[in-house]
Amino acid sequence: MSQKLFAANTAGALELTNRVVMAPLTRNRADDSTGEVLDRHVEYYAQRASAGLIITEGSQISAEAKGYIQTPGIHTAAQAAAWRKVTDAVHAKGGKIVIQLWHVGRITHDSLLPEDVKPVGPTDQAADAQTFTHAGFEPTATPEALTVAGIQHVIEDYVQAAKYAKDAGFDGVELHAANGYLLEQFLKDGVNTRTDAYGGSAENRARFLFEVLDALATVWEPGRIGVRLSPFASFNDVSDSDPVAHYTPLIERLNTYGLAYLHLIEGDTGGAREGDFETLRQLYTGTYMANNGYDRETALARTESGAVDLVAFGRPFISNPDLVARLKADAPLAEGDQASFYGGGDEGFTDYPTLELQAAQ
Repeated sequence: MSQKLFAANTAGALELTNRVVMAPLTRNRADDSTGEVLDRHVEYYAQRASAGLIITEGSQISAEAKGYIQTPGIHTAAQAAAWRKVTDAVHAKGGKIVIQLWHVGRITHDSLLPEDVKPVGPTDQAADAQTFTHAGFEPTATPEALTVAGIQHVIEDYVQAAKYAKDAGFDGVELHAANGYLLEQFLKDGVNTRTDAYGGSAENRARFLFEVLDALATVWEPGRIGVRLSPFASFNDVSDSDPVAHYTPLIERLNTYGLAYLHLIEGDTGGAREGDFETLRQLYTGTYMANNGYDRETALARTESGAVDLVAFGRPFISNPDLVARLKADAPLAEGDQASFYGGGDEGFTDYPTLELQAAQ
């Protein structure tokens, strides 16, 4: 086997040294008052710069877009300056890094938002879900339905965030339209019951996503924009009556953009690989990034066959900063400490040793 997984690849305008991608991983360690990443983030991402591509943890595009404590933002100049330290460190090690642009929609809590700001969603229906606050896990808030003017305001926030991402030195951006957050809340008919131009047909429900995408393309060339989708996922209380039928026109339209990649969660987020994601994959003609439940064997086999172009690994990158080297050598993977996945300091964040360091000890 030629192990195409470790060969260079092009994703739109991005030249990658290998096809192993670090998936976005929420770690809840940013400054909670400013939304700025810290020095520990510089070390954390630089440790993982051997990935063909790093996708940052989701970063809110506005103060109103925040849904969990201690998540970073990309909506102020200070946040961009803090992220610049991260991108400089990753680039110094020869890595590539894009930032995931995030709006949580109804998956938030009133205590996390600015005073007098209400959560928003496609409708005023609350999610049967919880979010992470300073009091622990609490039920999500009841949202207000976004008006058409409110949708335009959110699009403007995406544009400003994209500009700050450029200031921060990122190689591109990923539009988060998965995992039950705002854009997916509009995409799925189990959540979006609107009757205006942003509801009803699959094309109408995708209108918001494409308006955001068109706006991002005024800041970044499409070859530096990725899109993340999770058609079959139910995470954060979303559902769709016919994912293949409803996502088919969406993916066919994405083909016309010349994106860096389509990042598809194959099945339920962090769960079973169920649903006919192979049919949707076959529709996409650009660089296809697969995610969900991959190990070394499946990643090697599916990249070698051409079934996928890139493979995103999540939790293995937490405890294996040198994951690419370990996969290449078929070395054992370190187990992560789940107690430190969300929140905390350096412990369980930057203190996982590489194989090289272990050998030297």
